[in-house]
Amino acid sequence: MLDNNLVADPVAEDVDILVRDGVVGKKGAFSRDWAERLREDMMTAFWEAIQRPGGAVGRGPRRWYVEVHPEAIGGFADLVAHPWVVAMCERVLGPDYQIVEIGFDTPFQGAKNQPWHRDFPSPPDTYEGHRITSLAFNLTGVDVTPDMGPFQVAPGTQWDDGRSWNHEMFPDRALWPRFEERAVKKYPQMGDISCRSALTMHRGTAHPSPIARPVLVLGVDAPGAGHAALHDMMVTRAFHDGLPQTVRDHLVCRVVDTLVPITQKHDIEGLVMGSDE
Repeated sequence: MLDNNLVADPVAEDVDILVRDGVVGKKGAFSRDWAERLREDMMTAFWEAIQRPGGAVGRGPRRWYVEVHPEAIGGFADLVAHPWVVAMCERVLGPDYQIVEIGFDTPFQGAKNQPWHRDFPSPPDTYEGHRITSLAFNLTGVDVTPDMGPFQVAPGTQWDDGRSWNHEMFPDRALWPRFEERAVKKYPQMGDISCRSALTMHRGTAHPSPIARPVLVLGVDAPGAGHAALHDMMVTRAFHDGLPQTVRDHLVCRVVDTLVPITQKHDIEGLVMGSDE
């Protein structure tokens, strides 16, 4: 009989990579059909959001971020219950992790290089204690090619202090060479998923392709991280009742009779103009 103590932790290597690099991926977590439906849901939500104030927030020229209700994403329950997602959240954030955000970033033809940035200031737990207190899971809606403004990340920079930076998120250009010498462009395919610290320095790159590149973002916190205050996740009672209890236990959301349009609270002002590289 196999000794349970000898059974390998299925995400141990991925957690080690995340701690080292600030980002790790899993190939083929979902089927291409599932990813295609995700793309359709994201683009439908984009065209609805862009028509109302506060629905789509600029993240640079020809690039927008849209926060959505979980019900707008048909595969939401599949995503948050995926064994790899659950295991990564439990191992990194603890058993009481909190799902606080779902949205997507969409660059279109003409999007420029973003400035190097992180998504929010680093907390003391991270810059002093080297503890990751929040995760961002990303899923692409297309097979990413070099002309689609691939996501660029600087591995290992999740531990940078950053308190002297503009808004504690945007380092001075004099510091950019350090990120650029580490920089890696990512080319995920439909069905792949990545997990990163949103503090790992990153940017979207120039997007000459006529094909939009929507990418889903699922934000998850450790208890006390506090990012739920930047969002207002809500679900209808019927949708909430239909979710597995194991999912409901981790959702930080309002349960309502009728959904209302989201006016986004987390506007990253430093991205509006983009980089002039």
